[in-house]
Amino acid sequence: MRISVAADERTGIAEEVVGELARRGFDTVVHGALSESERDDWAWASEAVARDVAEGRADQGIVCCWTGTGASIAANKVPGIRAALCADATTAAGARTWNDANVLALSLRSTSVAELTEILDAWFAGRPSTESDDRANIAYLTEIEGGH
Repeated sequence: MRISVAADERTGIAEEVVGELARRGFDTVVHGALSESERDDWAWASEAVARDVAEGRADQGIVCCWTGTGASIAANKVPGIRAALCADATTAAGARTWNDANVLALSLRSTSVAELTEILDAWFAGRPSTESDDRANIAYLTEIEGGH
């Protein structure tokens, strides 16, 4: 599986995310401050990840900024992206199950390495719900994007 990853600075868990993904056997594409040649601002870096996912160059994405909020907002501006800001494993599991989230947003400030491991465990173990009401909500998001 290929995961696109961005951070707007190399602080907190930014580099640990990439290392942990490698330990899990994932192929990664890096953007923002994790890249030597790209703009590192959160909006640009998060958009790059979101476009990788939306356009099929990555299966999922992880975006990081100081609080995670800006990164999630920027990623969610790209059609087809459902970015979820997750501060714990329970939220990550729910985001994957009920929201079919395809981009994980993390706070560089408040996510510890231990929490990162738990969040990634839950995120990658999660599978989108097949329940009709959950699928209807996801389908409706596509309608909203289209300006129904």
